[in-house]
Amino acid sequence: MLTRPHLFASRLAVFLLSCAMGASAMAGERQDARLLTSTQVLSELMRMPEQNIPTWLLERAYAVAVIPTVIKVGLGIGGRRGKGVLVVRKDTGQWSNPIFINLTGGSFGFQVGVQSADVVLVFTSKQSIEGIVGGKVTLGADASVAAGPIGRQSSAATDIGLTAQVYSYSRASGLFAGVALDGSAITIDGNSNESFYKKPGILASEIIRSDAPAAPAPADQFIAAVQHSATGGVPATAAPPAQTATPAAQPPNSTASSPPASSGVQTYPMEDPQPGQEPPQ
Repeated sequence: MLTRPHLFASRLAVFLLSCAMGASAMAGERQDARLLTSTQVLSELMRMPEQNIPTWLLERAYAVAVIPTVIKVGLGIGGRRGKGVLVVRKDTGQWSNPIFINLTGGSFGFQVGVQSADVVLVFTSKQSIEGIVGGKVTLGADASVAAGPIGRQSSAATDIGLTAQVYSYSRASGLFAGVALDGSAITIDGNSNESFYKKPGILASEIIRSDAPAAPAPADQFIAAVQHSATGGVPATAAPPAQTATPAAQPPNSTASSPPASSGVQTYPMEDPQPGQEPPQ
């Protein structure tokens, strides 16, 4: 049972957190702004040499979530809250329409002040995604979570075997690193989904269906950023390449400039007995 000082500290932390989130809401942030910010966060992180999410981990992702500006308030007993977006890998290998989500959590221990960080989550198991679509997943309880490896690292300090279902990253004050988020809950932001897709009561399962209509802009920019990041391509916000002169047409029987044949259709998500493990060289 919390003592009176702890109860006061808990209520004060909740009040400060509510004020901080209220200020963000008063700024008039809309769903399209959240998508644009998430696109920028992911693109900037993937441009950081030796300090980004390994491509081999993203290749095995069942889903990717970006939660910009997660606010953490602490006064003995603290809490965190943020709003972001999540996309799920479809069987075709393409990414679904974005689902708007919330991240909330609490923590104990000596901590004072207000902090803000960008958070990225990489989901490497089907179970963790089923929990999200169901409405809520608690990291560390419903799905194991660990600080993710960075750059070319093949193991994480908190998860040597790379067997966690979710890998978490954060960026604060320009630094990018894995972060522990045990106890944090991810829930569906129903109001934002209804507003963005213009459909009352829309479910997460409807948004990520393979036959779902294309999402409104700027969802396509965020989806492209995830796709480029997972394939090691140029981030979506990069400037397009300059136009080059059109080469002379090749004779009909020439195969010198023919594109290579496809290596076959890849099926996603990929079942992996050890999710997230780096493939052999």
